[in-house]
Amino acid sequence: MSETLTAPTLTAKDFANDQEVRWCPGCGDYSILAQVQKIMPTIGVPKEDVVVISGIGCSSRFPYYMNTFGMHSIHGRATAIASGLKAARPELSVWIVTGDGDSLSIGGNHTIHLLRRNFDVNVLLFNNQIYGLTKGQYSPTSEEHKVTKTTPYGSIDHPFNPLALAMGADATFVARSMDRDPKHLQQTLTRANQHKGTSFVEIYQNCSIFNDGAFEIFTEKGTKPEETLFLESGQPLIFGANKDKGVKLDGFNPVVVELGNGVSADDLWIHDDKDFYKAQILVRMFDDPRKPNHLPRPFGVFYETERPCYEDVMALQIEEVIASKGKGNLDKLLRGNEVWEIA
Repeated sequence: MSETLTAPTLTAKDFANDQEVRWCPGCGDYSILAQVQKIMPTIGVPKEDVVVISGIGCSSRFPYYMNTFGMHSIHGRATAIASGLKAARPELSVWIVTGDGDSLSIGGNHTIHLLRRNFDVNVLLFNNQIYGLTKGQYSPTSEEHKVTKTTPYGSIDHPFNPLALAMGADATFVARSMDRDPKHLQQTLTRANQHKGTSFVEIYQNCSIFNDGAFEIFTEKGTKPEETLFLESGQPLIFGANKDKGVKLDGFNPVVVELGNGVSADDLWIHDDKDFYKAQILVRMFDDPRKPNHLPRPFGVFYETERPCYEDVMALQIEEVIASKGKGNLDKLLRGNEVWEIA
Protein backbone atom coordinates (compact mmCIF):
# COMPACT_ATOMS: atom_id res chain seq x y z
CA MET A 1 0.00 0.00 0.00
CA SER A 2 1.43 3.35 -1.02
CA GLU A 3 1.76 6.15 1.49
CA THR A 4 0.93 9.77 0.81
CA LEU A 5 3.69 12.08 1.98
CA THR A 6 2.67 15.50 3.26
CA ALA A 7 4.92 18.50 3.51
CA PRO A 8 5.90 19.43 7.06
CA THR A 9 4.17 22.42 8.65
CA LEU A 10 6.62 25.30 8.73
CA THR A 11 6.92 28.03 11.35
CA ALA A 12 8.79 31.32 11.54
CA LYS A 13 11.69 29.50 13.25
CA ASP A 14 12.17 27.38 10.14
CA PHE A 15 13.08 30.54 8.24
CA ALA A 16 15.62 31.70 10.83
CA ASN A 17 19.13 30.29 10.78
CA ASP A 18 21.97 30.13 13.29
CA GLN A 19 23.68 33.31 12.10
CA GLU A 20 24.02 36.07 14.69
CA VAL A 21 21.83 38.97 13.59
CA ARG A 22 24.10 41.98 13.53
CA TRP A 23 22.36 45.32 13.19
CA CYS A 24 22.65 48.28 15.54
CA PRO A 25 20.48 48.13 18.68
CA GLY A 26 17.09 49.65 17.91
CA CYS A 27 17.42 49.26 14.13
CA GLY A 28 14.09 48.79 12.37
CA ASP A 29 15.59 45.96 10.31
CA TYR A 30 15.05 43.58 13.23
CA SER A 31 11.29 44.06 13.07
CA ILE A 32 11.15 43.74 9.29
CA LEU A 33 13.15 40.50 9.44
CA ALA A 34 10.78 39.11 12.08
CA GLN A 35 7.67 39.96 10.05
CA VAL A 36 9.09 38.41 6.86
CA GLN A 37 9.94 35.23 8.76
CA LYS A 38 6.43 35.14 10.24
CA ILE A 39 4.62 35.37 6.90
CA MET A 40 6.90 32.96 5.04
CA PRO A 41 5.19 29.80 6.37
CA THR A 42 1.84 31.12 5.13
CA ILE A 43 2.73 31.72 1.48
CA GLY A 44 2.70 28.05 0.56
CA VAL A 45 6.19 27.93 -0.92
CA PRO A 46 8.85 25.39 0.17
CA LYS A 47 11.94 26.92 1.75
CA GLU A 48 14.10 25.60 -1.05
CA ASP A 49 12.05 27.61 -3.57
CA VAL A 50 12.45 30.94 -1.76
CA VAL A 51 15.32 33.25 -2.72
CA VAL A 52 16.25 36.55 -1.06
CA ILE A 53 18.52 38.85 -3.07
CA SER A 54 20.01 42.08 -1.77
CA GLY A 55 22.37 44.78 -2.95
CA ILE A 56 24.60 46.84 -0.65
CA GLY A 57 23.60 48.58 2.58
CA CYS A 58 22.51 47.74 6.10
CA SER A 59 19.32 46.13 4.80
CA SER A 60 21.36 44.00 2.43
CA ARG A 61 22.57 41.74 5.25
CA PHE A 62 19.06 40.28 5.14
CA PRO A 63 19.88 37.09 3.14
CA TYR A 64 22.37 36.01 5.83
CA TYR A 65 19.57 35.77 8.37
CA MET A 66 17.01 33.93 6.26
CA ASN A 67 17.13 30.13 6.19
CA THR A 68 16.49 30.15 2.44
CA PHE A 69 18.60 30.49 -0.65
CA GLY A 70 19.90 34.00 -1.14
CA MET A 71 22.54 36.29 -2.52
CA HIS A 72 24.23 39.41 -1.16
CA SER A 73 24.95 40.99 -4.53
CA ILE A 74 26.42 44.31 -5.67
CA HIS A 75 25.41 47.91 -5.20
CA GLY A 76 22.12 48.74 -6.93
CA ARG A 77 22.10 45.54 -8.97
CA ALA A 78 19.91 43.23 -6.86
CA THR A 79 17.04 44.00 -9.25
CA ALA A 80 19.10 42.95 -12.28
CA ILE A 81 20.30 39.73 -10.67
CA ALA A 82 16.77 38.90 -9.49
CA SER A 83 15.47 39.53 -13.02
CA GLY A 84 17.94 37.03 -14.46
CA LEU A 85 17.08 34.45 -11.84
CA LYS A 86 13.35 34.82 -12.40
CA ALA A 87 13.80 34.53 -16.16
CA ALA A 88 15.77 31.30 -15.74
CA ARG A 89 13.78 29.85 -12.84
CA PRO A 90 10.27 31.36 -12.98
CA GLU A 91 8.91 28.89 -10.40
CA LEU A 92 10.97 30.45 -7.59
CA SER A 93 9.62 32.96 -5.07
CA VAL A 94 12.08 35.84 -5.38
CA TRP A 95 12.34 38.63 -2.78
CA ILE A 96 14.50 41.71 -3.34
CA VAL A 97 15.66 43.52 -0.20
CA THR A 98 17.08 46.97 -0.82
CA GLY A 99 17.48 50.41 0.72
CA ASP A 100 16.69 53.95 -0.41
CA GLY A 101 20.29 54.54 -1.46
CA ASP A 102 20.82 51.13 -3.04
CA SER A 103 17.66 51.20 -5.14
CA LEU A 104 17.12 54.89 -5.84
CA SER A 105 20.66 56.19 -6.30
CA ILE A 106 23.17 53.89 -7.98
CA GLY A 107 20.41 51.35 -8.65
CA GLY A 108 17.70 53.77 -9.72
CA ASN A 109 17.86 52.86 -13.39
CA HIS A 110 17.59 49.14 -12.61
CA THR A 111 14.64 49.74 -10.30
CA ILE A 112 12.49 51.56 -12.85
CA HIS A 113 13.15 48.95 -15.54
CA LEU A 114 12.29 46.10 -13.20
CA LEU A 115 8.97 47.81 -12.48
CA ARG A 116 8.08 48.41 -16.11
CA ARG A 117 9.04 44.86 -17.11
CA ASN A 118 6.88 43.45 -14.34
CA PHE A 119 8.82 40.35 -13.31
CA ASP A 120 6.89 38.38 -10.68
CA VAL A 121 9.13 39.38 -7.75
CA ASN A 122 8.68 41.24 -4.46
CA VAL A 123 10.67 44.41 -3.78
CA LEU A 124 11.05 45.51 -0.15
CA LEU A 125 12.53 49.00 -0.07
CA PHE A 126 13.77 49.85 3.43
CA ASN A 127 13.59 53.64 3.56
CA ASN A 128 15.45 55.27 6.45
CA GLN A 129 16.25 58.50 4.56
CA ILE A 130 19.98 58.13 5.20
CA TYR A 131 23.07 56.13 4.20
CA GLY A 132 23.50 54.05 7.33
CA LEU A 133 26.17 51.54 6.32
CA THR A 134 28.62 54.25 5.27
CA LYS A 135 27.95 56.23 8.44
CA GLY A 136 25.37 58.90 7.79
CA GLN A 137 25.52 60.62 4.43
CA TYR A 138 22.31 62.02 2.96
CA SER A 139 20.35 59.74 0.61
CA PRO A 140 17.95 60.27 -2.34
CA THR A 141 15.03 60.31 0.13
CA SER A 142 16.56 62.64 2.73
CA GLU A 143 14.44 65.72 3.28
CA GLU A 144 15.54 69.14 2.09
CA HIS A 145 17.92 71.00 4.43
CA LYS A 146 19.04 67.70 5.99
CA VAL A 147 22.37 68.22 7.77
CA THR A 148 24.67 65.20 7.35
CA LYS A 149 28.37 64.49 6.94
CA THR A 150 28.10 65.19 3.21
CA THR A 151 25.68 68.11 3.57
CA PRO A 152 27.08 70.10 6.53
CA TYR A 153 25.04 73.16 5.53
CA GLY A 154 21.90 71.20 4.71
CA SER A 155 20.88 69.25 1.63
CA ILE A 156 19.72 71.34 -1.31
CA ASP A 157 18.45 68.25 -3.19
CA HIS A 158 14.76 67.67 -3.72
CA PRO A 159 14.05 64.17 -2.36
CA PHE A 160 12.52 61.27 -4.22
CA ASN A 161 8.98 60.21 -3.40
CA PRO A 162 9.50 56.42 -3.87
CA LEU A 163 5.86 55.54 -4.48
CA ALA A 164 5.37 58.35 -6.99
CA LEU A 165 8.46 57.05 -8.78
CA ALA A 166 6.98 53.53 -8.81
CA MET A 167 3.69 54.78 -10.23
CA GLY A 168 5.57 56.70 -12.91
CA ALA A 169 7.36 53.49 -13.90
CA ASP A 170 3.99 51.72 -14.23
CA ALA A 171 4.45 49.41 -11.27
CA THR A 172 1.58 46.93 -10.92
CA PHE A 173 1.57 46.86 -7.10
CA VAL A 174 2.45 49.86 -4.94
CA ALA A 175 2.26 49.88 -1.14
CA ARG A 176 3.73 51.44 2.00
CA SER A 177 4.13 50.13 5.55
CA MET A 178 6.40 50.72 8.56
CA ASP A 179 8.74 48.75 10.81
CA ARG A 180 6.89 49.67 14.01
CA ASP A 181 3.48 48.33 13.00
CA PRO A 182 4.10 44.56 12.81
CA LYS A 183 0.50 43.58 12.07
CA HIS A 184 0.14 46.05 9.21
CA LEU A 185 3.53 45.08 7.80
CA GLN A 186 2.60 41.39 7.83
CA GLN A 187 -0.68 42.13 6.05
CA THR A 188 1.09 44.26 3.43
CA LEU A 189 3.79 41.65 2.79
CA THR A 190 1.13 38.96 2.40
CA ARG A 191 -0.77 41.06 -0.15
CA ALA A 192 2.48 41.77 -2.00
CA ASN A 193 3.29 38.08 -2.24
CA GLN A 194 -0.19 37.27 -3.56
CA HIS A 195 0.25 39.75 -6.40
CA LYS A 196 1.25 38.33 -9.78
CA GLY A 197 3.87 40.78 -10.98
CA THR A 198 6.38 43.12 -9.39
CA SER A 199 5.20 44.21 -5.95
CA PHE A 200 6.87 47.37 -4.67
CA VAL A 201 6.61 47.91 -0.91
CA GLU A 202 8.22 50.94 0.71
CA ILE A 203 8.87 50.31 4.42
CA TYR A 204 9.65 53.21 6.73
CA GLN A 205 12.60 51.92 8.75
CA ASN A 206 14.22 53.67 11.66
CA CYS A 207 18.01 54.10 11.68
CA SER A 208 18.65 54.45 15.40
CA ILE A 209 22.23 55.68 14.98
CA PHE A 210 22.32 58.11 12.06
CA ASN A 211 18.69 59.20 11.60
CA ASP A 212 16.84 58.24 14.74
CA GLY A 213 13.20 59.30 14.90
CA ALA A 214 12.89 60.23 11.21
CA PHE A 215 9.40 58.67 11.10
CA GLU A 216 8.52 59.10 14.77
CA ILE A 217 5.50 61.27 14.01
CA PHE A 218 3.98 58.36 12.06
CA THR A 219 4.88 55.62 14.53
CA GLU A 220 4.50 57.01 18.05
CA LYS A 221 1.27 56.46 19.96
CA GLY A 222 0.71 60.14 20.67
CA THR A 223 0.91 61.32 17.05
CA LYS A 224 0.26 58.28 14.86
CA PRO A 225 -3.58 58.48 14.80
CA GLU A 226 -3.52 62.10 13.65
CA GLU A 227 -0.71 61.75 11.12
CA THR A 228 -1.40 58.43 9.38
CA LEU A 229 -4.13 57.30 7.02
CA PHE A 230 -4.53 53.55 6.65
CA LEU A 231 -5.95 52.57 3.28
CA GLU A 232 -8.52 49.79 2.92
CA SER A 233 -10.17 49.20 -0.42
CA GLY A 234 -13.90 49.90 -0.36
CA GLN A 235 -13.65 51.95 2.84
CA PRO A 236 -13.74 55.74 3.35
CA LEU A 237 -10.54 57.61 4.16
CA ILE A 238 -11.01 58.18 7.89
CA PHE A 239 -8.32 58.94 10.47
CA GLY A 240 -7.80 60.68 13.81
CA ALA A 241 -7.59 59.49 17.41
CA ASN A 242 -11.38 59.51 17.58
CA LYS A 243 -11.91 58.60 13.92
CA ASP A 244 -13.46 62.04 13.54
CA LYS A 245 -11.52 63.23 10.48
CA GLY A 246 -11.64 62.24 6.85
CA VAL A 247 -10.36 63.05 3.40
CA LYS A 248 -12.57 64.06 0.50
CA LEU A 249 -11.80 65.28 -2.98
CA ASP A 250 -12.38 68.86 -4.00
CA GLY A 251 -12.01 68.36 -7.73
CA PHE A 252 -8.60 66.70 -7.91
CA ASN A 253 -7.43 68.10 -4.57
CA PRO A 254 -7.64 66.04 -1.36
CA VAL A 255 -8.87 68.03 1.63
CA VAL A 256 -9.26 67.15 5.31
CA VAL A 257 -12.74 67.52 6.80
CA GLU A 258 -14.19 67.08 10.27
CA LEU A 259 -16.93 64.47 10.56
CA GLY A 260 -20.19 65.73 12.01
CA ASN A 261 -22.16 68.91 11.40
CA GLY A 262 -23.59 67.52 8.19
CA VAL A 263 -20.43 65.70 7.04
CA SER A 264 -20.59 61.89 7.19
CA ALA A 265 -18.48 58.98 6.01
CA ASP A 266 -20.66 58.85 2.89
CA ASP A 267 -19.19 62.19 1.82
CA LEU A 268 -15.60 60.97 1.96
CA TRP A 269 -13.24 59.54 -0.61
CA ILE A 270 -13.77 55.77 -0.86
CA HIS A 271 -10.49 53.98 -1.49
CA ASP A 272 -10.24 51.75 -4.56
CA ASP A 273 -6.81 50.20 -5.04
CA LYS A 274 -7.65 49.49 -8.69
CA ASP A 275 -8.13 53.20 -9.49
CA PHE A 276 -4.98 54.35 -11.28
CA TYR A 277 -5.83 58.05 -11.29
CA LYS A 278 -6.74 58.29 -7.62
CA ALA A 279 -3.62 56.32 -6.74
CA GLN A 280 -1.63 59.09 -8.42
CA ILE A 281 -3.21 61.56 -6.02
CA LEU A 282 -2.65 59.33 -2.99
CA VAL A 283 1.08 58.91 -3.57
CA ARG A 284 1.33 62.70 -3.77
CA MET A 285 -0.08 63.05 -0.26
CA PHE A 286 3.49 63.54 0.86
CA ASP A 287 3.35 66.77 2.84
CA ASP A 288 6.00 67.75 5.37
CA PRO A 289 4.25 66.88 8.67
CA ARG A 290 5.91 69.87 10.33
CA LYS A 291 3.95 72.29 8.16
CA PRO A 292 0.50 73.55 9.18
CA ASN A 293 -2.60 72.22 7.41
CA HIS A 294 -0.73 69.22 6.02
CA LEU A 295 -2.40 66.02 4.83
CA PRO A 296 -1.97 62.72 6.69
CA ARG A 297 0.53 60.20 5.25
CA PRO A 298 -1.19 57.15 3.65
CA PHE A 299 -0.16 53.56 4.41
CA GLY A 300 -1.39 50.36 2.80
CA VAL A 301 -1.93 49.23 -0.78
CA PHE A 302 -2.22 52.29 -3.02
CA TYR A 303 -2.60 50.52 -6.33
CA GLU A 304 -2.79 47.06 -7.86
CA THR A 305 -3.40 46.02 -11.44
CA GLU A 306 -2.80 43.06 -13.73
CA ARG A 307 -0.28 43.01 -16.55
CA PRO A 308 1.62 40.12 -18.17
CA CYS A 309 4.87 39.22 -16.41
CA TYR A 310 8.10 39.48 -18.35
CA GLU A 311 9.22 35.92 -17.72
CA ASP A 312 5.89 34.53 -18.94
CA VAL A 313 5.90 36.59 -22.14
CA MET A 314 9.55 35.65 -22.77
CA ALA A 315 8.81 31.94 -22.40
CA LEU A 316 5.82 32.26 -24.73
CA GLN A 317 7.91 34.05 -27.35
CA ILE A 318 10.55 31.32 -27.25
CA GLU A 319 7.88 28.64 -27.65
CA GLU A 320 6.35 30.47 -30.60
CA VAL A 321 9.70 30.88 -32.36
CA ILE A 322 10.54 27.20 -31.90
CA ALA A 323 7.08 26.12 -33.05
CA SER A 324 7.15 28.26 -36.19
CA LYS A 325 10.75 27.82 -37.29
CA GLY A 326 11.91 24.66 -35.65
CA LYS A 327 15.36 24.50 -34.13
CA GLY A 328 16.96 27.93 -33.98
CA ASN A 329 19.99 28.82 -36.08
CA LEU A 330 22.26 31.04 -34.00
CA ASP A 331 24.60 31.93 -36.87
CA LYS A 332 21.69 32.98 -39.05
CA LEU A 333 20.20 35.01 -36.20
CA LEU A 334 23.47 36.82 -35.53
CA ARG A 335 24.07 37.63 -39.18
CA GLY A 336 20.49 38.72 -39.73
CA ASN A 337 19.71 40.93 -42.70
CA GLU A 338 22.14 43.74 -41.91
CA VAL A 339 25.20 42.15 -43.53
CA TRP A 340 27.39 43.57 -46.26
CA GLU A 341 30.64 42.61 -47.98
CA ILE A 342 33.66 44.89 -48.33
CA ALA A 343 35.18 44.65 -51.81
